[in-house]
Amino acid sequence: MTSTTITVRRARTSDVHRIRSLVAPLADERILVAKEAVAYYEGLQEFRIAEGPDGEVIGCGALHVMWEDLAEVRTLAADRRWRGHGVGHVLLEALLADAVEIGVQRVFCLTFEVDFFRRHGFEVMANQSAVDPEVYSELLRSHDEGVAEFLDLARVKPNTLGNTRMIRTL
Repeated sequence: MTSTTITVRRARTSDVHRIRSLVAPLADERILVAKEAVAYYEGLQEFRIAEGPDGEVIGCGALHVMWEDLAEVRTLAADRRWRGHGVGHVLLEALLADAVEIGVQRVFCLTFEVDFFRRHGFEVMANQSAVDPEVYSELLRSHDEGVAEFLDLARVKPNTLGNTRMIRTL
């Protein structure tokens, strides 16, 4: 089981059940936040799927655009049996390629996996000056929980305690 036997493709509606099953154990451990099925369907176009050599869905990840030059890597998850075999790497590389393709210049993540993201060029954010004050005030109007997490708003503190905010310039 190596990254050479892993393929990455766009997610399909038929993948939502598997995405939820990949997220569930990580949500139980408070590493990821579980969402209702409708949220996955609504954001499906943001997702990439990793498949093993037999076509089994073994991982997922999403890229959510937050602003003109800023996106967030979300819901990066691998099947436990495939952890340590490059699933996260190939998914993250695909998501970063998507970011470049659509014109995003910076990618953010909120993670417990600091070393993994460091190996992929992300740095711990020293402060929230990643966006200028005008953009910050625009982002405050968003109803998206990920944007609230990025802005470090008090209403999301219970969901984000212990996570590290990281960013990478492309």
